Amino acid sequence: MSLEIKVPPVGESITEVTLSRWIKNDGDYVEMDEVIAELESDKATFELTAEQAGVLKVVAAEGDTLPIGAVVCSIEASEKPESSKPDQVKGIETPATPASDASQTQVKDSGYAEGTPSPAAAKILAEKNISAADVKGTGVGGRITKDDANKAEASKPAAAASKPEPAKSTPVVPGSRNERREKMSPLRKTVAKRLVAVKNETAMLTTFNEVNMKPIMDLRSKYKDQFKEKHGVGLGFMSFFTKAVCEALKDFPAVNARIEAEEIVYNDFADISIAVSAPKGLVVPVIRNAESMSLAQIEAAVGVLAGKARDNKLTLDEMSGGTFTITNGGVFGSMMSTPIINAPQSAILGMHNIVERPVAEKGEVVIRPMMYLALSYDHRIIDGRESVGFLVRVKQLLEDPARLLLGV
Repeated sequence: MSLEIKVPPVGESITEVTLSRWIKNDGDYVEMDEVIAELESDKATFELTAEQAGVLKVVAAEGDTLPIGAVVCSIEASEKPESSKPDQVKGIETPATPASDASQTQVKDSGYAEGTPSPAAAKILAEKNISAADVKGTGVGGRITKDDANKAEASKPAAAASKPEPAKSTPVVPGSRNERREKMSPLRKTVAKRLVAVKNETAMLTTFNEVNMKPIMDLRSKYKDQFKEKHGVGLGFMSFFTKAVCEALKDFPAVNARIEAEEIVYNDFADISIAVSAPKGLVVPVIRNAESMSLAQIEAAVGVLAGKARDNKLTLDEMSGGTFTITNGGVFGSMMSTPIINAPQSAILGMHNIVERPVAEKGEVVIRPMMYLALSYDHRIIDGRESVGFLVRVKQLLEDPARLLLGV
């Protein structure tokens, strides 16, 4: 029996997805619940799984935009081929064959000549730019299997070392004016639309301050080994900033609020969104109830979410519902910027790189590791007094980390 596999509902606001990648190939045998493709929406990447075991029949192509409920493929129910049996090819029993004729019989029955890759193996070899002629097949009749292709990938560097590739015959011409076009991903299109909407629909302003990072750096240097040994996670800057933000939000609740129609919605909890650069674009996973978490718990949560972001494994729930956002442009070398609000939130804190600069302390000029902070906020709900006061409070907490532990 053939079963159609359709695009599943992936969120209330999502009406279409893009088929980003086939993991299995047309004609492959798949097990029930095995991942067969990846779907990409304007918010996240999802895995499409087989709803029954059988032979895959591809309907949609990579790059196709599909509405919810559209047919992606079908699976023809069948038993798994027992190709490992020596007297069986494609499930058809054959009489015993002399050893000299066995390989030719298998090649004839399988329909593949010696050295021909399977569809899965061909895809791997193409991605790694390895010729099938350089791979010895171990499958039926000398056919190149997926396992053969994976092993060939590992041996490629040695082969390249023994036989260097010839130099490119067409050098890059200075002053050339080549262009290339790439279709925007659903995620990139959504980010673009939201950023423009925020600029047009909010009264966004940015206020700046600077923080002396020496106290935190000294604290990390002193306790990082003990912290890692006890909690199993490293002690980074993000946990200090998240904790400081949560404390400051208690004093300035408007910064943690949002506008809905003609009402202001205040939150008595802090769900902190952390902007992360992922392979397919910027994503903003959320740390729930960060105000009740310790530094170690925050570091662990950041590690898990960042790992999922890198692997494109974040779910919609993990990226929805934050009340305040922190973004760190400093990891890329940014000295100062004006981050854009992550709607429907009302404010976002921008961290930047740490630079040693001369500053005045108690009438003397000293060198300190300084960081600029930027708070972008919606002036419709947050006044200047609140925005500046919030940023000053964050600065105080970071420059005296003991306040974070004592809550003063």
